[in-house]
Amino acid sequence: MSGILSGLRIVEASAFVAMPYAGLVLAEMGADVIRIDPVAGGLDAQRWPLAPSGQSLYWGGLNKGKKSILLDVRQPRGREIAHQLMTKPGDNAGIVISNLPARGWLDFDVLKALRSDLIMINLLGNRDGSVALDYTVNAAAGFPLAQAPKGHDRPVNSLLPAWDLIAGMSASNGVLAAERHRRNTGEGQFIQLALSDVAFHAMSALGFTAEVEVNKDKRPQVGNSVYGTFSYDFATKDMRRMVITAFTPRHWKNLVTALKIENEVRALEDKNGLDLALEADRWAARDDIISAVAPRVGALTFEDARNLLDEHGVCWGPYQTFWEAVHEDPRLSEDNPMFQRMSHPERGKYLTPGSVLDFSGFERAEPGLAPTHGEHTEEILFDELSLSQREIGELIDQKIVAIGNSKS
Repeated sequence: MSGILSGLRIVEASAFVAMPYAGLVLAEMGADVIRIDPVAGGLDAQRWPLAPSGQSLYWGGLNKGKKSILLDVRQPRGREIAHQLMTKPGDNAGIVISNLPARGWLDFDVLKALRSDLIMINLLGNRDGSVALDYTVNAAAGFPLAQAPKGHDRPVNSLLPAWDLIAGMSASNGVLAAERHRRNTGEGQFIQLALSDVAFHAMSALGFTAEVEVNKDKRPQVGNSVYGTFSYDFATKDMRRMVITAFTPRHWKNLVTALKIENEVRALEDKNGLDLALEADRWAARDDIISAVAPRVGALTFEDARNLLDEHGVCWGPYQTFWEAVHEDPRLSEDNPMFQRMSHPERGKYLTPGSVLDFSGFERAEPGLAPTHGEHTEEILFDELSLSQREIGELIDQKIVAIGNSKS
């Protein structure tokens, strides 16, 4: 792929979300990312959703634009090939990303002995090496209990693996920082990060941990409100739902003007001694504000509400199913230059994004295709390691490598 990272070469040994996402982010900016998976297929090779062919659309989404090689690292020759790919000479090579245990064939000291300036980043679950996934980390970080409806005595889990995605972005930043350091000093780097640290770092950055220690507060359950400000979901006349927010004085002024609730607002302020231009006061009066806004929105069809709120610059958004987002939202369509509808081998034709970043000095690259498992095995062995067709054939016969296994 072309892009600002064109020429940078990454070898990835990973599964599930966080580190594949890091590799995806780098590949979308033009890096050459080679993904190593077991001959029988990786841990996430069949994760839902699946295309009618049996190919994982999940796997394809996280690994598009990468090259795929199937390699049995349990065999000495398989480990040797993996190490040759990881430690290949060159200023732009020698970078490994993984969320598999950094031992055995992925031991940093073993790899560093083969290339002293190797860069390797490894994602752990917890800092002590114990197992954790996004969903267990999220539970420990308090969010499922805080976002539950008022009076609800059970947690509400999130569908979005937020910590995996943030960890992936953090890992891609770590790679680029270490690569810059190597260019300046010639030194390699072993980088570790823990998924739980990503979550607790975010808690701290958002003030949640300080709230506990400084204010001695327990975050209340606020349902679909947003703590400390005004945001809520409202139903239209035709039973579509939208979220309406007012984080700033301008947001608030626009909302009041659009819905013509000046009298209600003035009465609320006079009765309670509040200034609803202030975010804290809007939070304090949120139930009364909801009572004023709900009937105005409920008297309008979704389309009329959309037009009215847009006309007045109100900050709002529709609640959409995945289906509705794909079929109705222009931001998730080819109207957005980030997307193209691409035909992926054995997976089908669907909207495919490129990088979320636009660089002024580079034309936007075409989104990469999702590979089939082992699609590039022969190409990688031939181009990267200069193996002959006879040698490649022997490796296939010995089941050290595999090619084009579309069901694994």
